[in-house]
Amino acid sequence: MARGRSESVLARRFAGAGAADEGRRPEELIVEEPLEIRLDGHLVATTMRTPGHDFELAVGLCFTDGLLGGAAVVTCRYCGTGSAVDTEFNVVSVDTGGLAPEPAPRLGTTSSSCGICGSTQLEDLRERLAPLPAHEPWDPRVLYGVTERVRADQELFGRTGAAHAAASFDRDGHFGVVREDIGRHNAVDKVVGRLLLDGLLPAGSRGIFLSGRASFEMVQKAWAAGFEAVIAVSAPSALAVETAATAGLTLAGFVRGDAFNLYTPAG
Repeated sequence: MARGRSESVLARRFAGAGAADEGRRPEELIVEEPLEIRLDGHLVATTMRTPGHDFELAVGLCFTDGLLGGAAVVTCRYCGTGSAVDTEFNVVSVDTGGLAPEPAPRLGTTSSSCGICGSTQLEDLRERLAPLPAHEPWDPRVLYGVTERVRADQELFGRTGAAHAAASFDRDGHFGVVREDIGRHNAVDKVVGRLLLDGLLPAGSRGIFLSGRASFEMVQKAWAAGFEAVIAVSAPSALAVETAATAGLTLAGFVRGDAFNLYTPAG
């Protein structure tokens, strides 16, 4: 399941000032299914996601939520307690050989839009994460050039109009990993999970692109992964800006065309 999934349905189209009925036509809809994530046999989360890159999502979530505790991922597989077919490939088991701290499960199901919904606050992050090393300012031309280049790789969004994207990029504006999902936080976790599995964390002199808003959770995930910059097509929240300033992250919002707002570092 390398690509994000969609399904075709028939929808009746109405258009124009007179709401003319143009008849039925096929439309592609993004698929949303629950993914149960287990760490060393313990249930840690159930998240609504678009199937595809599920191992990256599971590993990335465990890492950005601080559940690995510095332990290396030994294996990642579907189910782990029985047949993957029986669970319809909707259960992923991450194994560290028991070296990760025993996790406390989240309460309820994580929606495709909100992630942890503020259950982790800034003070908790200050205790868990050190500020990032000081870095040189990012070239503004690199930051506002990223958006147009990512758009060409948003294949699932092109089919459905309903997928968020996250992408890692370097100081020359070259992309490393691009992932799509119905959930913004899932897309970020898929990017982080891929980098972790490839041995490329901390992310160092890389930035991460977000196709939506820059919420607190998006910034804390970028901080945990060691990215230097977060750029978003939409606005950040006030807590996201405060978190970025605490982390020492470069944070830009409304990155569209040849313009953006730079929120941190303040200057």
